[in-house]
Amino acid sequence: MPKRNDLKCILIIGSGPIVIGQACEFDYSGSQALRSLREDGIETVLINSNPATIMTDPSMADHVYLKPLNTKSIIEILKNHPNIDAVLPTMGGQTALNLAIEADEKGIWEEYGVELIGVDIDAINITEDREQFRELMTKIGVPMAPQATATSFLKGKEIAQEFGFPLVIRASYTLGGAGASIVYKKEDFDMHLSRGLEISPIHEVMIDKAMMGWKEYELELLRDKNDNVVIICTIENMDPMGIHTGDSITVAPAMTLSDRTFQRMRDMAIKMMRSIGDFAGGCNVQFAVSPDDKEDIIAIEINPRVSRSSALASKATGYPIAKIAAKLAMGYTLDELDNQITKSTSALFEPTLDYVIVKIPRWNFDKFEGADRELGLAMKSVGEVMGIGRSFQEALHKATQSLEIKRNGLGADGKGYKDYDVIIDKLTHASWDRVFVIYDAIQMGIPLSRIHEITKIDMWFLKQYEELYYLEKEISTFNIDTIQKELLLEAKQKGYGDRQIAHMLGCWESEVYKKREAMGINRVYKLVDTCAAEFEAVTPYYYSTFEDVVETADGTKYADNESKVSDKKKIVVLGSGPNRIGQGIEFDYSCVHGVLAAAECGYETIMINCNPETVSTDFDTADKLYFEPVFWEHIYDIIRHENPEGVIVQLGGQTALKLAEKLDKYGINIIGTSFESLDLAEDRGSFSKLLKDNNIPYPEFGVAETAEEALKLSDELDFPILVRPSYVLGGQGMKIVINKEELEEHVVDLLRKIPNNKLLLDHYLDGAIEAEADAICDGEDVYIIGIMEHIEPCGIHSGDSNATLPPFNLGDLIIEQIKDHTKKIALELNTVGLINIQFAIKDDMVYIIEANPRASRTVPFIAKAYKEPYVNYATKVMLGHNKIKDFTFNPQLEGYAIKQPVFSFNKFPQVNKNLGPEMKSTGESILFIDSLKDDEFYELYHRRKMYLSK
Repeated sequence: MPKRNDLKCILIIGSGPIVIGQACEFDYSGSQALRSLREDGIETVLINSNPATIMTDPSMADHVYLKPLNTKSIIEILKNHPNIDAVLPTMGGQTALNLAIEADEKGIWEEYGVELIGVDIDAINITEDREQFRELMTKIGVPMAPQATATSFLKGKEIAQEFGFPLVIRASYTLGGAGASIVYKKEDFDMHLSRGLEISPIHEVMIDKAMMGWKEYELELLRDKNDNVVIICTIENMDPMGIHTGDSITVAPAMTLSDRTFQRMRDMAIKMMRSIGDFAGGCNVQFAVSPDDKEDIIAIEINPRVSRSSALASKATGYPIAKIAAKLAMGYTLDELDNQITKSTSALFEPTLDYVIVKIPRWNFDKFEGADRELGLAMKSVGEVMGIGRSFQEALHKATQSLEIKRNGLGADGKGYKDYDVIIDKLTHASWDRVFVIYDAIQMGIPLSRIHEITKIDMWFLKQYEELYYLEKEISTFNIDTIQKELLLEAKQKGYGDRQIAHMLGCWESEVYKKREAMGINRVYKLVDTCAAEFEAVTPYYYSTFEDVVETADGTKYADNESKVSDKKKIVVLGSGPNRIGQGIEFDYSCVHGVLAAAECGYETIMINCNPETVSTDFDTADKLYFEPVFWEHIYDIIRHENPEGVIVQLGGQTALKLAEKLDKYGINIIGTSFESLDLAEDRGSFSKLLKDNNIPYPEFGVAETAEEALKLSDELDFPILVRPSYVLGGQGMKIVINKEELEEHVVDLLRKIPNNKLLLDHYLDGAIEAEADAICDGEDVYIIGIMEHIEPCGIHSGDSNATLPPFNLGDLIIEQIKDHTKKIALELNTVGLINIQFAIKDDMVYIIEANPRASRTVPFIAKAYKEPYVNYATKVMLGHNKIKDFTFNPQLEGYAIKQPVFSFNKFPQVNKNLGPEMKSTGESILFIDSLKDDEFYELYHRRKMYLSK
């Protein structure tokens, strides 16, 4: 039975700004759902307030509303589009579900004759209301941990008295484990109980007997209206119960689950999904399994929507869950839909993996001074990476190489901990770097049984670590001349990077590279094909591995490489890696548009990225996707294999830019602005000379490489002084200091964290107004795409400021200076593509703070505000396909657009929330106002100085 014919127009609710616990995985699922609906001729209406996403692009839906996610906006949309038949709320995370429930409670859907599809309200209520959920599980015979619900402080105290400690408190109707905590001691209980009751929108908490040390699993399911159910992926958490799954290292397929227990878990998951309501779509179920031979299973929770895990499961299996879930919501059944990878089998099948994936979260604790860094039930990570390999060890290494935290993988880089007490403490109080600390513990000789006793991590995983350590020990007994091929091949198959092997052998990385090339140990690429190569896959989605050379009967030697190279001209786009504060979804937006623009210019497009949450790593965004670390060795091998015309680095944030020097050194063509120009803009000293030569004002400055030099400089510069390191993103390490004591302390700390860095000391222009401009330059002409004025004063990082487009308070004289400076700098830097310049304005003089010849955080915001595809134009300029004069620019904006930062401080209650030169916001929303008399603008303007800190 095909799709329903009564659905002609569907409203999709997005997830709003990125916060910890709800990131760009919903841009990915929302974009897929929109494309899926439009394929079937459905008119689509989207509401989402996040300008940095692909899903809010005008091309994604028929009608895009960049509006606040509230019922007032919903009513406005339903009045404008009386033809909306249904709403799909399962693609926008908890935000969308909560809004759908609120609209339902207010009778809005009923009043406008709109049906909910993909889920029903009862299913949401049953799964979110912990008490209802527990009753249902008891009724269908699915075991749960002993638990009870409290809607008051007194009731909570009674439950604790009955259960004893440790206990788990979970708040109802929250996201990312907000309000959840493990309480070990009676004296801590009152505080955590109060917090949970306060955070829950219905002031209800579930108190569970803590199942500490039990193993945790997640199943991703899809179900159609005929009650066909498929399990897309089984994910095992390497970290046991007690750490939020978003903060856990997760592995697929499950590694330590017996088949008998898996079958029981599967039956339970299907039973749970069928019992919570009559709906068609995606679902995520979490279980705990006892770590003994009995393998008792208890249900933790079920989410009747696509989730962060379903984005991961989609990338892990190649099965596009959100796309299929949207089709099921329209009335299709699984057997009527194609498997998107093979195109020759149906979607009613369960993927089989002949590889392993490992996901590792990415944290940003350095942005939240004083934060409790111990991992627990409330999610704290801001992003994640995924590694794909032929073994757990290879995938684990690739994931650690993808994190961009100055580690080359597990061990073998001289950066591990050597202090016994520190290691034990980090194992006991689950730390963000525990994935590395386990290796350090084994290296120190701490027995596996002790590590297991402390962490409760399954012995199988610990033994995998131990094998890696033994291999490192063995390799370290050789040097580059004596190492045997078998041993070098084994190291590569287990994921060790050339840098790590060089560390073990005491030589250069390039020597290892040459050695393995001479021995014929080369990367081969394998398809992610959903069906363990049983059927032919048509989707060019690859990961790398190493295979021993096979010799055929006729003497031909080869290793099977499934990535066939075409003779088309190609462009590689380097992705932005894991989300973090300072580099988020806005760079993924730019990468996707770069890929699409290069395709329009006739190039075969190749995407390299390792972030499973993004649209850029969707299997049909680029012509070829390499799901690999944005890490030199991997990139270099792909480039040598594909032989592209060049590589685009200016769209992937600092991640891609950092590789520009290596690309240049190895003679690889950088598309657009050259490495010399990129480097000149980053080197504060050289850049200031360029400004001086062109009579462009900048704050007085000096460069220091030691604390002594910094103190000497301070005599010339006058306090307050802004201290900032070179080559960082998101204002990392920037601080305003007001005396020599503070200056010395900060410089010493910075040089400890970022050794050999050039520090720039500027005289801080107190009380200045800050503005910024984005422009496209083709080497001859410059087109300014937008000038924004910050509402907050100079000294608050631009990413944390409310930015107004166009400026609201700058006179013509100032605007002219900004335009002149922007054009002059873009041309002097020989920019080809995008450039962002930041200004401080004081006493009618415009000073330059910095220039970045790359895509910036504000480009998607300007593109959405003016309804212009600026990244598309910029990419065509970079490729030399067009000049600026070829485009007809027609920006459309009535009134003003304000980019509003969004923070996730609620995850870190003890943290100082003051803002300063180091960025702390996790996301942004866009607000359109007709005039400066608008109440919201008035409120923002009056609060502007409240948070400035040094």
